[in-house]
Amino acid sequence: MARLILPTALGILLTLHIASSSKLVCHMTNWAQYRPAGGKFVPANIDPFLCTHVIYALATINSFNQITPIEWNDEEQYNSLNSLKNINPALRTLLSVGGTVNGLSPFIAMVARPESRVAFIKSAISYLRSHNFDGLNLDWEFPGQNGSPPQDKLRFTQLVKELSKAFEDDAKDNRKTQLLLSANVAAFRPTINGGYEVTEIAPHFDFMNVMTYDFHGHWEAATAHNSPLYRSSMDSGSHVHHNINSSISHWLALGAPADKLLLGFPTYGRTYRLISGANGLGAPANGPADAGPYTRTAGFWAYYEVCTFSASATSEWISEQEVPYATYGSTWLGYDDKRSYSAKVQWLNDNNLGGAHVWTLDMDDFSGHFCSDGDAYPLINHLRLSMGFPPKPTTTPGPTTTLDPVASFCAGRPDGLYENTVDKTTYFQCFQGITYLHRCQPGLIFWDSCKCCNWP
Repeated sequence: MARLILPTALGILLTLHIASSSKLVCHMTNWAQYRPAGGKFVPANIDPFLCTHVIYALATINSFNQITPIEWNDEEQYNSLNSLKNINPALRTLLSVGGTVNGLSPFIAMVARPESRVAFIKSAISYLRSHNFDGLNLDWEFPGQNGSPPQDKLRFTQLVKELSKAFEDDAKDNRKTQLLLSANVAAFRPTINGGYEVTEIAPHFDFMNVMTYDFHGHWEAATAHNSPLYRSSMDSGSHVHHNINSSISHWLALGAPADKLLLGFPTYGRTYRLISGANGLGAPANGPADAGPYTRTAGFWAYYEVCTFSASATSEWISEQEVPYATYGSTWLGYDDKRSYSAKVQWLNDNNLGGAHVWTLDMDDFSGHFCSDGDAYPLINHLRLSMGFPPKPTTTPGPTTTLDPVASFCAGRPDGLYENTVDKTTYFQCFQGITYLHRCQPGLIFWDSCKCCNWP
């Protein structure tokens, strides 16, 4: 197998194997648009050549068992996301459905009756086709858990088989490319055992995103890493399985095909508040450190917030788990960096997995303004390179996107959407200094206030 030798930011040479895996699936969230200033993220911030697939999170299921949007501008954001396929026709997009309604997953009521599942499946096909998505991602966390009865393990299997068959029939009947089907699935062994008939569902998925993160966090009384590759010698009891190696190995042992499993890569870290002079792995802690200024969630920092913190913090490497942590004062942070990503890619390749999935695009340094790398998406670009994907092509307009005649409009402007004051039925998209002219749907005009097309 070919090897690529790259210098790291730490001045260390790492050996990165070229991957045979074919998928780099990246999630984006519709709540990232509400983060302040440089943390605000919308589909216009996406590099269309970065990932092979982009999953839009999140839609839900209403009381009529139909897919329905959550945010006021979801459908406009769908349009913006899927317009990126005009720039990169190879990009595939999926809509993720899940969340909670009154604290419970909307899947629980929907899967309970055959007629409810039929209604949902019909709605899913119509909704995905009308909004130009290439597939559906099931985000049920999790069958048989969080208020879901044990029999939902069987009902989830039924839903998956029925969706797969319906997608196949839709493609044949309408002579269209078959819709993709994926799912976000658990990483903890008890949740896997209680929620999935692995050999029954795996053949019907195009890929399964194993959520190999949140193994540890501030809800525990001692520091531990969010997404370790291996167990720590300090782990005991069930914690010996709270790591990537144990989780993916369990999926494989239950019969999941390796090429259907995607390893999860977080672009965030988790924090603790230290309560003694100890500050290493397993140090006593009580709750989270302060919330980050952009993500504004206690115990949870985006990578671009991690960069700001680590500039003044002391960083350490957990050699037995292949991940870093950093401390400053009473704050303890477990996070991922390029070095830990490289180690995980090596493990991914050694186990012949189908690829990687990233949670999320909007928590990497997507603007390139926060970290010292000088480039946008430093973590995901490193992941892409480590996995052996070819260099990204120079951005060129796609078949239905034309360059604006005023080619200099985007010179010096940040990536994003801008109004065309000459023709309100069109708007500009700036990406890497190139100007693209998009047209609103008939009857609509572009409103700069919402960065969307709406009624006059």
